This record gives sequence, C-alpha cells and structure tokens, in this order.
Amino acid sequence: MSRVEAENRGTGVKTAGTLSRETDTRSDSGNHGAAPEKEKVLSRGERPERAGQLSASLTFAWRALLKIKHVPEQLSDLTAFPIMFILLFTYLFGGALAGSPGQYLQYLLPGILVQTVLMLTLYTGLSMNNDIRKGVLDRFRSLPIWQPSVLTGALLADAVRYAVVSVMTIGTGLILGFRPEGGAIGVILAVFLLLIFAFSFSWIWTAVGIAVRTQETLFTVNFLIVFPLTFISNIFVDPQTMPGWLEAFVNVNPVSILVSAMRDLMHGTGGAATAGWSLLISAGLIAIFGPLSMFLLRKRT
Repeated sequence: MSRVEAENRGTGVKTAGTLSRETDTRSDSGNHGAAPEKEKVLSRGERPERAGQLSASLTFAWRALLKIKHVPEQLSDLTAFPIMFILLFTYLFGGALAGSPGQYLQYLLPGILVQTVLMLTLYTGLSMNNDIRKGVLDRFRSLPIWQPSVLTGALLADAVRYAVVSVMTIGTGLILGFRPEGGAIGVILAVFLLLIFAFSFSWIWTAVGIAVRTQETLFTVNFLIVFPLTFISNIFVDPQTMPGWLEAFVNVNPVSILVSAMRDLMHGTGGAATAGWSLLISAGLIAIFGPLSMFLLRKRT
C-alpha cells in the first residue's frame, strides 16, 4: 500500500484505485452465481442449426395467427362479412334477378365467396405496413433467417383465414338452401382454387403495404382496385345481360374467370379450362409481385 493510500485511509478518503478494487470485488461476488451459467453456455461447441425456409415460414405464420388470440375482434371480419353479404344480396336482389332467392343463391354463393375473400386480402398489406412502421421488420432482418419467410409466413397465415371464411360462407349457404351438384369433391376443389388465387392476390397488397407510408393510403388503393374487379364481374349477374363493351371487359376480368371456374366445379359442369386460366393468372401474380415485394422490402428497410 502506498503512502498516499495509507494517509487517505486514515482520513476516510478513498482514491480511484481503491474504489475500482472495491467495485470489482462487489461485481465478482454478485456475478458468482451467474458465472457458471455463462461458462456452461459458452462451453457448448455447436451452434443451433439455422432454420430452414419452411420452418422459418411456418414460424412467422404462427406469429401472425397468434395475433387473433390477442385481438379476437379480428374474427368479426371472418364471421360477419360472409353472413351479411349472403343474406343481403340473396334476399334483396334474388327475386328480381332470378325469380326467387333460392334459385339466385345457387348462382350467387360462389361469387360472394370470392368477393369476401378478396376483400380480406387487404389485411396482408395492413399487417406488413404496421410491422414496418413499428420497426419490427428491422429486427427480423437482423436475424440469420431466410428473409422471404417474413412475407411467406404472413401469407400462409392469411390462407388459414381464407379457409375459415370459405367454411363460414358455404355453411351459411347450405343452411339457406345452397345445393352444389358437384358434391363435396367439387366444393373442395373450388375452395382450393380460391385459396391459391387469394394467396397470389395477397402479394399485391404485400407490395403496396411496403411501398405506401400510411394505412389510409393502403385503404384507398384497395378501394380503387378491388371494388371495380369484384363489382364489374359476373359475381352478381350474367355478363350476357350487359352492353357489349362491358361484357367484353367482364369476360376477361380475372375475378370473373375465377368465379366461373368455381361455379363449374361446385355444380359439376366442368371447369377444367377456366380453372387452368385461373391458375395461370395466379402464377403470373406471384411471379410479378413476389420479387417486387422483396425489392421494396430491401429498399424500404
């Protein structure tokens, strides 16, 4: 011990060196219990295996589904929309357009199912936009994972929602008198075709949700795209009753092609050709908006 330290001890004054040694002593005593745990962790020679593409996608899909658990109000969209649309259009327009609500329901239900699901695809973009604004995606990008899994996981979770909506809509239709002549196989094939198309259509809102700054803008873009595609289609009326120029547009509308394929499958009147065109359109949407979404994500974040 130096003479200065001895004098300071006598006067009760502590030097920087004395304070440092006392701090180290307290730190060592406080971390004595944690030290073995650190050594145990650091002594492991192997790192955890990196999550594969499927595993990472399923993890993010589960994350998206857990949001329903914490915000159960989201289920209102899955239950209220299909029931409200079927009751509203069947009993409001059925008698005027088809002679009876029951007969009109056979024509309307596949179209209402498509309209309801396509309107719900907006939530993919809303979720992505919300994660970007809160900085959550910045954290995900710092992880050693397959980066597209952030997007594909959210889209897979939305596919589960679309399946729930399909069950609700068809179940309501069966109660009201919908009788698909194609049987259970035709209905399952029609729903499967719808899920593929909705999955590909959701990529549009993924790209838009990343590109726009606010959710209000996203709602506006959705209104400008989804409403013309669904209402200027064959969902509600036969295109043959329309003017020639409008009928030409309706016949090439991707929504009309999908609805025609689903009607044919549900009622057992074929549908192979229109289903093929619908699958081709779905592949085109993924090929365009999938890479575009990843490009916008890298640029935005």
